Amino acid sequence: MCYKIATAILIVITMRMAPVKAQKAYTLQEALQAAKSNNPVLKTRQFDIGISQSDITTAQLRPNPILNNQSLQLVQPSRFPEHSSWYNGTNRQVWWQLTKPFQLPVQRRNKINFAEQNVRLTEKQYADTERHLFQSVAQKWLDVWSARKQLDLLTTARNNIDSLATINRLRLKNQVITSTDLSRTELLANQYEIQLKSARQDYLNEISNLKFLMGVQDSVAIDTADQFAFAFPDQMDAIVQQALQNRSDIQTIKLTMDVADANIKLQKSTALPTPELGLIYNPQNKAQYMGVYGTIEIPIFSRNQGEIRKSQVIKQQAEQDLLATGTQLETEIRTAYKTYTTQKQNVQNFNQLLTQSQTILNSVKYSYLRGGTTIIDFLEAQRSWLDTQQQYYDVLGQYRQSYIDLLYASGLINQIAQ
Repeated sequence: MCYKIATAILIVITMRMAPVKAQKAYTLQEALQAAKSNNPVLKTRQFDIGISQSDITTAQLRPNPILNNQSLQLVQPSRFPEHSSWYNGTNRQVWWQLTKPFQLPVQRRNKINFAEQNVRLTEKQYADTERHLFQSVAQKWLDVWSARKQLDLLTTARNNIDSLATINRLRLKNQVITSTDLSRTELLANQYEIQLKSARQDYLNEISNLKFLMGVQDSVAIDTADQFAFAFPDQMDAIVQQALQNRSDIQTIKLTMDVADANIKLQKSTALPTPELGLIYNPQNKAQYMGVYGTIEIPIFSRNQGEIRKSQVIKQQAEQDLLATGTQLETEIRTAYKTYTTQKQNVQNFNQLLTQSQTILNSVKYSYLRGGTTIIDFLEAQRSWLDTQQQYYDVLGQYRQSYIDLLYASGLINQIAQ
């Protein structure tokens, strides 16, 4: 019996000492990195690269030989030579032809180059897909952060009112306050409790959405203390120039132009005729014949004019797209940068208001508990404190939103996800 008791105690102690897996708190950068590795949409888009790479294999293949047979059988018995039957070779002519189309070296080279350029384009399109996904992940991370801050604020406010309600019940019992004071305190506590339920559900919903975008199954949380340490260049023009070189959509358009150049060369070479050469073996009525075969298209009417023109127009379209996107990029960055600097300054200026609201609340609460002011003054101070806190986190959220917008507009969001 003692042995069993000792064993049970040892098991309990071991279970208590077993390490508990902590809930992972993701910074913004870690959330982006997780999405890069695990997002199901990105995993689907990765197959596009493999599909385009298979086109290189197709372009490298050479045309197959062509085997042709034609057989003619004399069908009038009256025409058969004497002492010959239906199956006799003297009543039959057979044509065997083995030929092969000979693709010109310039055609094969242009096909391979076109396929290789398409692979590079697909890779850049995938990078641009990543950029858009990272924006969604960062936005959802910020939504979780906002929901968490709102939940924390309401929890703090509810706890403050709950503690005051407990004190007021004792004060009412001692006839220090009226029942109205207690009722008002409990009313505000109940209001906070209702708001807390909604805030808690909003937070759980946003967490679920973030988990999907990150492609993770385990419980997650965010690091609300993340200070967004990535530093932008001091000069806005430097960000613009960097984005014009590195942003994924700009690189995609530039590669579209390279693909268009490769396609122009391919379509022009496709206009060249492809010769087909081979050998002929032709037994006729038991007489053996051998010969050669050769054919080539005469490009009089069709010289692939339509596809050549189309490829040229596609390049012109890409050139215009590059100009339009470059102008749009510069506008987006300048707007995002100005908003970022403004919101950053607003956050710095708001710190003094936080200190003032907290000081006022502490002073009014101290005065109320000592009978120096009314419950109305305290509840007003409490509401003012909560409003100020919420306004601060609204301003801080706008600052973080501007930070994410600038990361997205500049294309730097892809870098911090590496």
